[in-house]
Amino acid sequence: MKWFILTVAFAFTSMGICQAADQPAPKKANAAPAKTVDIGKQAPVFKFNDASGKEVDLAQLTAKGPVLVRLTCGCSGCDKELAYFQKINEAYKAQGLTSVLVFREPDAKMAKYAADKKLDMLYSVDAKGSAWKVFETSAMPVNFLIEKGGKIISIASGCEPNGLIANIVSEKAAKTVGVAAVDVQAKKAVK
Repeated sequence: MKWFILTVAFAFTSMGICQAADQPAPKKANAAPAKTVDIGKQAPVFKFNDASGKEVDLAQLTAKGPVLVRLTCGCSGCDKELAYFQKINEAYKAQGLTSVLVFREPDAKMAKYAADKKLDMLYSVDAKGSAWKVFETSAMPVNFLIEKGGKIISIASGCEPNGLIANIVSEKAAKTVGVAAVDVQAKKAVK
């Protein structure tokens, strides 16, 4: 009889444990909110003013084709990387890729910098770092490759002045637009 009672008690306890396992875990009071900006998710709502002051909407850009958004600055490492990203822009622009640079620098510095670097892509100045909040990152630089339609397909962060990260981004951009990848390390753009 004891054996029967123990078996029944064990069965009910096991059922309770199994049912508890199927229940969602209780949320912790200090748990970070789920990340909404990530690979496979829709790009965030993002509007910025280009160099001429015209408002540009990321959703409108991604409706036309893929977009590469680079959150960056003018530090020496990012400055060295810029030539690689200019090469990416040159290589895939004809296939519909739009490159957007968002600099966390003062306006006065950027006008001269853009002229010196002969920037031939959309760029914006965001000295307060609003774009970093929108894209849920504190990294700099960070590159978001967004396919036509607005889904994020790649996020690459970090600074690599030798072009390693840029080359990876180039390969993913090439695949996105359906052409052979350009080795941006081998064909660095002229400053």
